[in-house]
Amino acid sequence: MILDTHCHFDMMPNPEKYIKDAENRGDIVVGMTNLPSHFRMGINHVKCYNNIRLGLGFHPQLISEHMTELAIFESSVNQTSYIGEIGLDFSRDYIASKDIQLECLKRILSSICEKKKIVSVHSRKAEKELFTILKDFKIENVIFHWYSGPLNLIDDIVNEGYYFSINEAMTLSESGRRIISKIPTDRILTESDAPYNNKNNIHNALRNIGFSESLIQSNFNTLIKRIK
Repeated sequence: MILDTHCHFDMMPNPEKYIKDAENRGDIVVGMTNLPSHFRMGINHVKCYNNIRLGLGFHPQLISEHMTELAIFESSVNQTSYIGEIGLDFSRDYIASKDIQLECLKRILSSICEKKKIVSVHSRKAEKELFTILKDFKIENVIFHWYSGPLNLIDDIVNEGYYFSINEAMTLSESGRRIISKIPTDRILTESDAPYNNKNNIHNALRNIGFSESLIQSNFNTLIKRIK
């Protein structure tokens, strides 16, 4: 059994087979969506599964071209306990949309700030800004997906009660291993980020850093209790 807190099974060649196989293995998989319309199309397909969840997302890289979908996001919030993928991306290719990203994110957080959700966030080159906004809106139960930000911000993120999801690619890089070494073991979850990540084997990730599946499951169970 594996725990995958961040993947994009709706973008896979055969999503139905993927989630059926995962369910049959007893894996717990949280699917992310890149647009609210994708969530709306997919949510009814996962309701029959015990271990498959679908997050309501609005990827920061797509916001500038799809602002009209904010209304779909806001009207869909009560259909799931999982939010993702949301966040900020201030990397070179997306910094031009910074203002639009910030406007959209604040509306998204306004729609979930008083609700019990588990929130998976994208934070590339915008870790400090995102962390500050999450605190301003009093967002709880956040998972920083594939964190690549400053080491000196990790303690602050942990002190806020947040988690990190790590993947095989992180365990294979020097920078990724430095980040993982700074995170308390009780705040680590696992992800694949498939199909966007070629190094997505969660068993390999755990083996590379010497963690057990039972530890990750225990961490997830602790997080789940917060939304019940």
